[in-house]
Amino acid sequence: MEIDKAISESEDRRLKSKYNNAIYVIQRALALYKFEEVAFSFNGGKDSTVLLHLLRAGYFLQVGKPDDSDGNVQNCTLKCPIRTIYFETPYTFPEINSFTHETATNYGLKIETIRLDFKLGLEALLKEKPTKAIFLGTRIGDPNAVGQEQFSPSSPGWPPFMRVNPILDWSYSYTSIGSIYDTVPNSLLCISESSKRDHFRPAYLLTDGRLERAGRAKRYTPPASGSVPVVSNGLNSIDPHQNSTLTASIITVGDEILFGFGEDQLGPPLCRKLHSIGWAVSQTAVVRNEVDSVAELVEKEKSATDMLFIFGGVGPLHSDITVAGVAKAFGVRMAPDEEYLRHAIGDHCIGDQNEMAQLPEGITELLHHESLQLPLIKCQNVIILSATNVAELDKEWHCLLELTSSRTPVSLLAPFLSKHLSTPLADVETAQPLSKLRLKFPDIYLGCYRKTRAGPLIVSFVGKDQLRLELAVQELCKVFNPGTFSEVNCG
Repeated sequence: MEIDKAISESEDRRLKSKYNNAIYVIQRALALYKFEEVAFSFNGGKDSTVLLHLLRAGYFLQVGKPDDSDGNVQNCTLKCPIRTIYFETPYTFPEINSFTHETATNYGLKIETIRLDFKLGLEALLKEKPTKAIFLGTRIGDPNAVGQEQFSPSSPGWPPFMRVNPILDWSYSYTSIGSIYDTVPNSLLCISESSKRDHFRPAYLLTDGRLERAGRAKRYTPPASGSVPVVSNGLNSIDPHQNSTLTASIITVGDEILFGFGEDQLGPPLCRKLHSIGWAVSQTAVVRNEVDSVAELVEKEKSATDMLFIFGGVGPLHSDITVAGVAKAFGVRMAPDEEYLRHAIGDHCIGDQNEMAQLPEGITELLHHESLQLPLIKCQNVIILSATNVAELDKEWHCLLELTSSRTPVSLLAPFLSKHLSTPLADVETAQPLSKLRLKFPDIYLGCYRKTRAGPLIVSFVGKDQLRLELAVQELCKVFNPGTFSEVNCG
């Protein structure tokens, strides 16, 4: 089975764990119920498509390989004859309808299309064909996922059946799609261009899975006739690029931090600087002074983010291996760079001192600024900083921004704005209101923390639209008595 084989060969331990757990739930359901007593609710969306392929793998592992002398398992990999329910509505995107039926044909699904609403359709279906369990693509964070577990009986008032949720604890960054009346392009995927026509990245390039519903519009009753009005999900419709976000990762190279001899003094200030120009930081990490360790992390992060910043381990000492690690991540060799050597040593270089100016061959761009003794090193989307303290970082960052105006190493976007509220409320008192607020304001990051366990709860609101930020704050405050929250400075 190609899916099971790919997972077994993967080095992603987290994915393996999620996969194995989902397969266990599927096999457990297939053991508890007869195959004709289970069904699969498929709507052509991302979650049910993930579940489809997990069901194929689970079915394959449950029934075993076909007895083919040549080991050909093509029939088993392509077919999974599970009863499949598709609730079709007039508000479904035509492309979703086409994809659903084509997928059913390709994988041998016994699809039954129901054109009633979900509850009435289920009642009719279960009356006609007794069904004891239905596989669903529900995930934690979905509006209907509250209180559900991997095996959850249907809610009171609904036809009795077992809801089986194999991917309940899965998460991934992929923008969500609803109906033709409540879906707009996710502005967080918008590509800033000079042309009037907006362009968007593919759905799977959403960098923050918490914002998958940022492309959902406010619900309203579909018009009976005539043209469909333009809808909005509450995001700024005047400037479509205001909510555009690029992502960065930050890597600090330093054994002294991992041994506890020192602290990362540059990571947090760099995060604040990136936020000030509208970039989201998706990852910060500290790694050993070891070429392979640096190369492995750089290779991973340079593909996952728009820009990677790395500092520490730059210089002539035996432990300064950052540049070599970057070279290995790109699969290129180190070679002397005469231009960099002149800046590093001047005209008085002899012998092996040339090794001090070894840079990744063929991918290195030197960013010169008159205020810097050494140019900044840029290898495609990796910027190597030589700063060792905050003052040096401030200087290099200032120079980088000045270079941006002419050479565009870093795009300047609308900055992140933030508000922070303090409250003596207990966590359990704020949990539900904050969960509802996240769904209503998917473009606003909501974070909570306490400086001490007995101290006040700090609720942080971060976004790019000042009006939306204010509305989110007001929405939370009106749930509680006046004076429950006070604004604090967490800068």
